[in-house]
Amino acid sequence: MHCPFCHALDTKVIDSRLALEGAQVKRRRLCPGCDERFTTFESVELIMPHVIKKDGSRVLFDESKLRSGMLMALQKRPVSMDLVDQAIARIIHQIRTHGEKEIESSIIGECVMNELALLDQVAYVRFASVYRQFQDVEEFQSEIEKVKRSK
Repeated sequence: MHCPFCHALDTKVIDSRLALEGAQVKRRRLCPGCDERFTTFESVELIMPHVIKKDGSRVLFDESKLRSGMLMALQKRPVSMDLVDQAIARIIHQIRTHGEKEIESSIIGECVMNELALLDQVAYVRFASVYRQFQDVEEFQSEIEKVKRSK
């Protein structure tokens, strides 16, 4: 690993730990050239399935879209980024273990809704309103009643 500070060709690993429920290895590194310390994360790179959208088009899975959709629903809610990262890791794990080369966007949407329901009820209703394209207040009320009953 090259040093990001002095660009030395080699660095020394001084500590390694598992991160994200064992899905990553977090390494603290030391550059012998400039004595700077920095952290790297290692993870297995697996090929994600293509996503079949509602219109039938196929696109590559994009984790940044998943993250931005969840963060938008969680905006101004008291949920830590660690919990969001763990939820995203669980969703990605579910997508990978689906075992297909293609997955419908509706399956991903349901995974996101399940995780948001566990993280924050307000974020869940926000996401559901956009995902299920609520047309009126009754649909909101119906979803809120479901959330209340599931408590």
